[in-house]
Amino acid sequence: MKVAILTMFNGLSKTYSLVSVVEEHLHMLLRAGWQVKLLVSQDCPDSERHGIYLDERIEWVPITNRLRGELIHWRDYSQPVGRVHESFFEEAAVISDSMEEALRDVEVCMMHDILYQGWHLVHNIAVRKVQERLPHLRFLAMTHSLPAVRPIRANWPLSARFHAMPNTDYIYPTASGLPALARQYGVEQERCHAVHNSCNPFAESTEAFRRLGSQVDLLSPDILAIYPGRLTPGKQFERAAALVGAIAAEAGCSAKLVCCDFPSLDISSEAYKQQIRHAGERYGLSGEHIVFTSDEGWPEGFPHQSVMELFGLSNLFICSSSSESFGLIVLEAASRGNFIVLNEAVPALKELGGRLHAYFVRWNARNFGFETKEHYSPSEEAYIREHASAIVKRMEGETMLRAKTIVRQQYNPEWIWEHQLKPLLRGMTSHDT
Repeated sequence: MKVAILTMFNGLSKTYSLVSVVEEHLHMLLRAGWQVKLLVSQDCPDSERHGIYLDERIEWVPITNRLRGELIHWRDYSQPVGRVHESFFEEAAVISDSMEEALRDVEVCMMHDILYQGWHLVHNIAVRKVQERLPHLRFLAMTHSLPAVRPIRANWPLSARFHAMPNTDYIYPTASGLPALARQYGVEQERCHAVHNSCNPFAESTEAFRRLGSQVDLLSPDILAIYPGRLTPGKQFERAAALVGAIAAEAGCSAKLVCCDFPSLDISSEAYKQQIRHAGERYGLSGEHIVFTSDEGWPEGFPHQSVMELFGLSNLFICSSSSESFGLIVLEAASRGNFIVLNEAVPALKELGGRLHAYFVRWNARNFGFETKEHYSPSEEAYIREHASAIVKRMEGETMLRAKTIVRQQYNPEWIWEHQLKPLLRGMTSHDT
């Protein structure tokens, strides 16, 4: 499928928020393998391209901004009544010819604020001429500001900002704005749809974090736990895996444990990984949902900065370690808004966790000059599942934790693409005005 994005950008400064919105749409379309044309003003400098705008798969199309060799100055026609300048319709005609040539081979054109903004009135009129000449071309007209109040009186062409186009659906970032959007264009609300702006956790991130995100689903799990550490039995990864599995089973949700591991001389890494997977599976966490970064391309350890980025996504941190002198990783996980579960039998973790209001579970520990071994009644499994139930209730009561999880799951580009934008591009119903 071939899609055009009509922006009429004069520049690509990130201070113009629409540049970031279009950037995410380009990521979505290219990730899906679709062909993309980007229509910009001929005055948009190539030197300002950055990030995804440098991708060679994007076909850049400059739309003319000249009439008889003279620069076309965009004028703000936000008022519904009045007159346009003398050369307005000539300008619209040459722009429409340029647009028509660019849009002949596409199936859908996504327009950003073209029908909404007063200074785009000349492009508004131009694209309507294109629609008449290419009646099978479908349009998504996106509005990124508060819908304008439909005036009682308006005259053409200023009334175009309130006049529907054939074969066009109207898009707004939130569902709450759809009734007002429908009123602005005088269309039934069924022609108006919400497509959220996305929060891309991988934008402007480290290369390691992006690469792991491309290999492992870090966005959809209800419970995402990160456990960095040396792959040694002293860290008791298997107990963390068991608890994550029990929490998932208790809550009836999906979960994933990402172990940012590096090798130890204490035990064979592969043998210990099998123990960890077995412990997780026993309590309800399938082996495929236990990820070791050493298996994903980082055999000697995952970069610390990227671990911090993972903490920005995760909502649960379990430190089941049998010994810690301080536990800096606990502070790092807490600073990124995770629910903290610590081994109460470790003095440093109990001291630190007490100040952080962490949740405590007792596991085996090495103390100052002696070791402790826990005995559970009636069984360790019953103990773990009891605490899992309590953790689920505590986590459900943490409103900010829930907000963080919703942002990760439902406002990321992949979710918005699959649930909102792709269905509109593929199955939008044609309408007549």
